[in-house]
Amino acid sequence: MTMTDFPWLTIIILFPIAASLLLPFLPEKNGTWERWYSLIIGLIDFALIVYAFVTQYDLSNPELQLVEKYSWVPQMDLNWSVGVDGLSMPLVLLTGFITTLAMLAAWPVTFKPKLFYFLMLAMYGGQIAVFAVQDMLLFFLVWELELIPVYMLLSIWGGKKRLYAATKFILYTAGGSLFILLAALAMAFYGDTVTFDMRSLALKDYPLNFELLLYAGFLIAYGVKLPIFPLHTWLPDAHGEATAPVHMLLAGILLKMGGYALIRMNAGILPDAHAVFAPALVILGIVNIVYAALTSFAQRNLKRKIAYSSISHMGFVLIGIASFTDLGMSGAVMQMISHGLIGASLFFLVGATYDRTHTLMLDEMGGVGKRMGKMFAMWTTCSMASLALPGMSGFVAEVMVFVGFATSDAYGSFFKVLVIVLAAIGVILTPVYLLSMLREILYGPENKELVAHEALIDAEPREVFIIACLLVPIIGIGLYPKIVTQIYDATTVQL
Repeated sequence: MTMTDFPWLTIIILFPIAASLLLPFLPEKNGTWERWYSLIIGLIDFALIVYAFVTQYDLSNPELQLVEKYSWVPQMDLNWSVGVDGLSMPLVLLTGFITTLAMLAAWPVTFKPKLFYFLMLAMYGGQIAVFAVQDMLLFFLVWELELIPVYMLLSIWGGKKRLYAATKFILYTAGGSLFILLAALAMAFYGDTVTFDMRSLALKDYPLNFELLLYAGFLIAYGVKLPIFPLHTWLPDAHGEATAPVHMLLAGILLKMGGYALIRMNAGILPDAHAVFAPALVILGIVNIVYAALTSFAQRNLKRKIAYSSISHMGFVLIGIASFTDLGMSGAVMQMISHGLIGASLFFLVGATYDRTHTLMLDEMGGVGKRMGKMFAMWTTCSMASLALPGMSGFVAEVMVFVGFATSDAYGSFFKVLVIVLAAIGVILTPVYLLSMLREILYGPENKELVAHEALIDAEPREVFIIACLLVPIIGIGLYPKIVTQIYDATTVQL
């Protein structure tokens, strides 16, 4: 067997899942063994991803690579089929990177550590599978299976309203997933041949009305996960109750699954319906940007404020997908990657701040920056990244989307000007609510009760390391975007 025939993706997907099964046999010691074991497994799997990318992936090839296909149910052309291209490869790298850091962020977890890290490792493999599988039914299965660890992580380790948040999450996402199953079955059984292979499904000639129904079903399912207004209400509740490592996975990876699927399925497999729905996507993107920015401005709970900020940023992904330009689509992918890094950093800081202040209400904070210089620096830098400061990844992504949409031939001048003006309102609101948030957390009069609390200590080396690891690619991409665009440009120009 040559290195090109080696089952890289299968091992990358199954390794953390298989490793999680050994956790119950580790000695009991307040979670110490579980922490180190899970971190090492995460590092090994991420190293495998990086090695496969560096040695086996061809940046100039727009087609699927590292392809593996093993027959499962031959009568229905159902296979274990995996592969990556320019769209999925950067998201697989992002998944490995964020999840490994989330393992380190979970260091304080001592309640049921075996179950916690079992779910984290199982989720690791499941999320990579979502980006790698090339069989529609298999995609539905891993999409559904990935929901179970999230539900349990929310319902067991969440806050006071964790059961409500977890139940709402599973109802929204599982309800949306039903549309994936129905659309997948309809596509598979349409025509003379029954197949779930994504490339074969893309070659089928669907009537426009049928394609529109399929597109609408996928849009609902993936719109829940992205999320798109008005299917977004589960996200602030989930973020409001989650722990820091689960925050990182939700913001860093889970939302990107929705954007990835919209590009892969809706734009890639159903291009005629995409042309019809594109103006609606642009309008929904504007609603996301402006509505969520205004709502974030009004939030007094720190977690919910940043959750609505995430919804606002995902609006740019919708506009980029609907731009019908290479630059706009490239900007949409860049925004997903950028927000994955920035969102993970902000939510990790929320968790670290809560561990010290024991409050999420901005009214109860104030003057924290005077006592914690490192936290002050990290909060300020990550917030600047979120408001798209030039020199950071968010700025590059938003400019690419704006320019890509402005140069699109698919829309009239009036519509483009209107969209850009409305989106600019959201861009202006972002620094308003983020700088206001920083002022309330870091500046102003000190809360005497917080200052007196002995736990109000500065960031420890583990926390500084996690933020530093996230800021390196945020700034690196902002200064030299080609680091990322060269991975996916060969694929996105074909969409």
